[in-house]
Amino acid sequence: MRGRAWLAVIEPQGRAGTVALPKGIVDRGEEPAGTAVREVREETGVDARLVEQLPTIRYVYQRGGMRIFKVVSFFLLRYRGGRIGEIPPAMAREVARAWWIPLEEAPRRLSYRGEREVAAAAADRVAAAAADRITAGL
Repeated sequence: MRGRAWLAVIEPQGRAGTVALPKGIVDRGEEPAGTAVREVREETGVDARLVEQLPTIRYVYQRGGMRIFKVVSFFLLRYRGGRIGEIPPAMAREVARAWWIPLEEAPRRLSYRGEREVAAAAADRVAAAAADRITAGL
């Protein structure tokens, strides 16, 4: 896995075949970046640290005959530890499984358009950071 950027993805419970990014609701008193770190840990088993904010997506969906407007902020995180797929039992009601995919494949493999766009932005940012390191001779 070294030398290549990877993305932790999930299959939400009850949505067989769906490839999605971990996400969740910001708890009272919590910052969105903190929510991202917590949700990744809860939904994938991976501990990560914040690198930077990625694009925010907005969309509308229907639930129970009502239109729901949703705004989701995404963040680029760096792996610190943990094992992908070691999901706490309490999260099993939300997540069927978690696994790694190569970041460069994510814009094709993620199920939702907005998430594919976010993954493309993440891939661009990771590539730019790698180019900066090479230019700096690191």
